[in-house]
Amino acid sequence: MTRRHGFALLGALVGVVALVCAAIVSGLGLLDTGPVTERAGGSPDSRARVPVGTAAPASAAGWTGTWSAAPGGAEPGAPTGHPGRSIRNVVHTSIGGTSVRVTLSNLFSRVPLLIGHGSVGVGEPGGGAEAVAGTMRELAFGGRPEVTVPPGGQIVSDPVALSVPYDGDLLVTLYTPVSGGPVTYHPRAFQTSYLAAGDRALDPGGSAYTEPTTAWRYVTAVDVLNREAPGAIVAFGDSITDGQGSRPGANHRWPDWLADRLRDRHTGVLNAGISGNRVLADTALIGNGPSGISRFGRDVLDRAGVRVVIIDLGINDILRGRERDPEKITAGLRELTRQAHARGLRVIGSTLAPFGGHRGYNAVTESVRDRVNEEIRAGRIYDDVVDFDRALRDPYAPDRLRPVYDSGDALHPSDEGYRAMSRAIDLQALEGRAAAQL
Repeated sequence: MTRRHGFALLGALVGVVALVCAAIVSGLGLLDTGPVTERAGGSPDSRARVPVGTAAPASAAGWTGTWSAAPGGAEPGAPTGHPGRSIRNVVHTSIGGTSVRVTLSNLFSRVPLLIGHGSVGVGEPGGGAEAVAGTMRELAFGGRPEVTVPPGGQIVSDPVALSVPYDGDLLVTLYTPVSGGPVTYHPRAFQTSYLAAGDRALDPGGSAYTEPTTAWRYVTAVDVLNREAPGAIVAFGDSITDGQGSRPGANHRWPDWLADRLRDRHTGVLNAGISGNRVLADTALIGNGPSGISRFGRDVLDRAGVRVVIIDLGINDILRGRERDPEKITAGLRELTRQAHARGLRVIGSTLAPFGGHRGYNAVTESVRDRVNEEIRAGRIYDDVVDFDRALRDPYAPDRLRPVYDSGDALHPSDEGYRAMSRAIDLQALEGRAAAQL
């Protein structure tokens, strides 16, 4: 037997053992039947029973995140969900593995969410709703094909043995048979997903999926078993992390480019950006998510295998929140670092990129950005710093993006701009040990 075949056999055995263990634990009634319920504000307030099916609470033991999307709000125009329809979410992996599990969220609803059927499969290269032949797998929750996600809560599927590719698409399909509450969604996916009428969860073909959509619904994380993975890195930020300005479907957000650089290191990269997000305050705009401080635990600390977080947040506090006191912003950023340190995570923080030429730019907003950046560069907020400002700015007009890096709105980078951001990250800094003195 060759070494390669031996590894393949070992991976298959690991997947089988994981499935058997999950079934044994479920059968003995040892799984947590009351996942922590989180209200729209983001803090746990009670334990809610799961009336249909159960699933293990998220645990990093042996699992590493390969993809994530932070829940941004309740989908407008869908107050009772999508009854009688199948939602095929197309998500892009950073690392592969031998087994997979998915996390489903009902965060922004006060009504239980019934998932009648679910599946996961490997998507055909190039996007679309069609699965690679032989890869479609039925999801289970405590051994059952259906599950009820409690109001404000989340649930994790049983492990599924599946050869998950690096840098590939997965199709996470969810059938919702009856009306539910508002849909917990991530509005700006910059990737096309699909909807179909009826229960099409196990359809390997894409012909029934006639309605394209640019949002992800209910699914917030995908984890894999990968014996070579040292852990995952979470990119935490706003629209610049979310990928606004990048080419849809190309997976050219800066966390995607970083995943490319880290592929040989088998490190997962998870995107926890929400367009419009702020450090200090929730926003009234639909889809912009709770404040960075309130969502950090859910979107960063609870992710499987996370060991490092890269924070790029604060511009919307200046532009949308009209915060004119830089010390309030830097105090909020320090609070994020404190939360991360309490869980043993290393924190890399970025300077705020230039936005000269944007409609929100003026002498006051530029001054606030400069003062925040001064504090970041001084090393008094994060364990280490990546200087996105320096990487992106025009050397002839430092308050503006370099033209080739500008997507066209003077705020969000282009594909090449996002690539430059990933190159600015010192991979050795991700392995550092010195902690910031807060």
